[in-house]
Amino acid sequence: MVVPAGIGLPSWDLYELSIPCTVFGKPQPDLADPWYDLRLCTYDDGTGPAPAGLTLHTPHGLDDLAGAATVIVPSVPDACVEDGVPLPVPLVAALRRAHQAGARVVSLCTGAFALAEAGLLDGRRATAHWQHTAQLAARYPEVTVDDAVLYVDEGDVLTSAGLTAGLDLCLHLVRRDLGAKVANQLARRMVVPAHRPGGQAQFIDLSVPATDDEGLAPVLDWARARLDRPLTVDDLARRAALSPRTLYRRLQAATGTTPLQWLLNQRLARAQSLLESTGLPIEKVAALSGLGTANNLRHHFLRHLGVSPGEYRRSFPGR
Repeated sequence: MVVPAGIGLPSWDLYELSIPCTVFGKPQPDLADPWYDLRLCTYDDGTGPAPAGLTLHTPHGLDDLAGAATVIVPSVPDACVEDGVPLPVPLVAALRRAHQAGARVVSLCTGAFALAEAGLLDGRRATAHWQHTAQLAARYPEVTVDDAVLYVDEGDVLTSAGLTAGLDLCLHLVRRDLGAKVANQLARRMVVPAHRPGGQAQFIDLSVPATDDEGLAPVLDWARARLDRPLTVDDLARRAALSPRTLYRRLQAATGTTPLQWLLNQRLARAQSLLESTGLPIEKVAALSGLGTANNLRHHFLRHLGVSPGEYRRSFPGR
């Protein structure tokens, strides 16, 4: 992860800096061994000492990006976004070299400006915090900027919106690398939702459902325990003692998705977990996850994950 030497306070930058440290920096040998090897690589951002801030001391610099499997840019100095101060040339060059060498390059929030300056987002979809997406689009017209999603996965280049969306993207990386089961267990330890799809809107009233008895959590837990059965919006509404229209509105506000999309997301997650942890036939996985037939399971995997169920299972041998 590349971080400027001077980190200003108060600043949102510290939050986005801490997210990868929390997700990747602490070994989790009971979940996966080996875990990630996280190194903080500092650089001089050219803006001088951070007022009332922190100074990062680390033995690693931009040269250490060479050979990295993944490079994360959690943010760039505010002056580079708000005031048009040029991004540090050594940082841009190091990102370009790392990507050319095969590294997966990831940005959180304003880190997308560094990826765009390096040309890594040209011809690709990307996102950033909605407050900065207009600037990103105006400054880099070759980039297709989407201001309404949590994160964008373009394979070897990934970008996220700000704050908690950065956590969603980091958990998505764990999910890609180590599987849904490991990502879900890690999310539970962090007391955060296990999976928010990248296409979910940035603008939602609540990031997770309410947990009191009058909230949606009981009916959603009830539905998760019955994913292998046919479930409709009317079924959920009756269980919640709400009208279908009220359920739709409240679930949309709580999760950013419709009831049917929420059910599909849960079923895909159940299928991923079964493919990773069991040797059940594809037909059985489809039935237990509520996706019906093997053909339907393949259709949704190809559409939403880009791989077939068989290819997904082969990505996680022995887990």
